[in-house]
Amino acid sequence: MEVKIAKPFYFKQFTVQQDRCAMKIGTDGVLLGAWAEVSGAQQVLDIGTGSGVIALMLAQRTESAQIHAVEVDAEAYGQACENVEATPWADRVHVFHAPIQDFAQVSADQYDLIVSNPPFFSGGTFSASQDRNSVRHTVKLPHGDLLQAVRKLLRVDGRFCVVLPLIEGLRFAELAQDYHLFCTKMTEVRPKADKPVERLLMQFQANPRPLLKDSLVVQREARNDWTEEYIKLTGEFYLKM
Repeated sequence: MEVKIAKPFYFKQFTVQQDRCAMKIGTDGVLLGAWAEVSGAQQVLDIGTGSGVIALMLAQRTESAQIHAVEVDAEAYGQACENVEATPWADRVHVFHAPIQDFAQVSADQYDLIVSNPPFFSGGTFSASQDRNSVRHTVKLPHGDLLQAVRKLLRVDGRFCVVLPLIEGLRFAELAQDYHLFCTKMTEVRPKADKPVERLLMQFQANPRPLLKDSLVVQREARNDWTEEYIKLTGEFYLKM
């Protein structure tokens, strides 16, 4: 059987190799990297960086922020390091090979902004691709562990941003309150205007405040016929946009 090799993903200012990463670049990660609020962020953490794409997007969006990226998988970690070294931001993006549970215990840093495109299947049947499963099931990173790490590493006035499917996102927001993290901003993402909400972009902070809620439609009827709002959000990244 022929094995397909994942092609590099070309952005306007950098290229991401992803053939050694279980999860390939998709809309979720790009949305999160473009959506997360970076104003005032000097110390940034990307949990479960994979190929490093979100960390690199945040580097592009900031002038001087120091960005740490944590990845548990050895192959993905190695590829993320190579991807970072090939960009203009190699001097301020640093990749660590560790489970976030361990990283949180030993890190002396605290962060203005933490982002994560986390695993989200908490049950169900595992597929034939074990690597993909280990990333997308919450076996290696239960959401409680993620929230506990964030609570320790986030500055008092910091922001934590995630992207999750609708139901998992709503459950995550409820669970986050147990860790004294409160959803203060939410964007409901629809693939098309007549389709139901599929993803939630969510921002959490340590102090509760009124929720700012809006919506985003990704494309019109034709494939890759992006809406103006999606172009406005991600246009600085996609090569062909």
